[in-house]
Amino acid sequence: MFFSGENSIPEKNYLCASYTRLSQDDGDKEESNSIVNQKSLIRDFMNNHPEFTLVDEYADDGYSGVNFDRPDFQRMMNDVRSRKINCIIVKDLSRFGRNYIESGKYMEQIFPHLGVRFIAINDSIDTGRSQSDAEQFVLPFKNLFNDSYCKDISTKVRSQLAIKRKNGDFVGSFACYGYLKDPADHNKLIIDPEAAEIVRCIFAWKIQGMSAERIAEHLNEQGILCPMEYKRSMGLKVSTNFRTNGKA
Repeated sequence: MFFSGENSIPEKNYLCASYTRLSQDDGDKEESNSIVNQKSLIRDFMNNHPEFTLVDEYADDGYSGVNFDRPDFQRMMNDVRSRKINCIIVKDLSRFGRNYIESGKYMEQIFPHLGVRFIAINDSIDTGRSQSDAEQFVLPFKNLFNDSYCKDISTKVRSQLAIKRKNGDFVGSFACYGYLKDPADHNKLIIDPEAAEIVRCIFAWKIQGMSAERIAEHLNEQGILCPMEYKRSMGLKVSTNFRTNGKA
């Protein structure tokens, strides 16, 4: 399972996936963990192994390693199941995942069942090569360490956010409709004059007895953008799983 010239198995050609992941939620701050640097490391590794053929590069930028519900990871697994890939290469185990149980399940059950070779370069792990009893003993502890590290970071982040909220600081990604983040201090909100006027109108119409449906129709008749489209018109990068047509 580890790199070992003495215990190597007969080489064959492998159809490989380069998998990279990065998430600030996991405490990934080192430049070496950037998606670009991860890809570069994997490419350099493959250049020294002619038996590897790169099929595709899969990258989940901004996704935590706590779970495996990541778009490009799932795309990669679909390619594995369709036999397009039989080898997965990552920089290290933490890039693959930080969930001790799930990571172990993939490496010990799912990948062997699907005939997939797994390589974590910096951890010197290669399931295509034999490993000693000592090396088998160390692997679960590496996964456990990655899991514990992520939980520790998560606890610290939640604690810091709780302190900020207690002090009256705003900690959301985007200000709610009618407000803006203060350019001088993003932890404070200021009134957005344009949107605030719309909010005042909505409250006034509701007090007058107008239904929510009629209010929405009235806003659409006036060509008022919905909050999502209004934020986008201001240059903010916001997204949603729901379809929007620019109307209220």
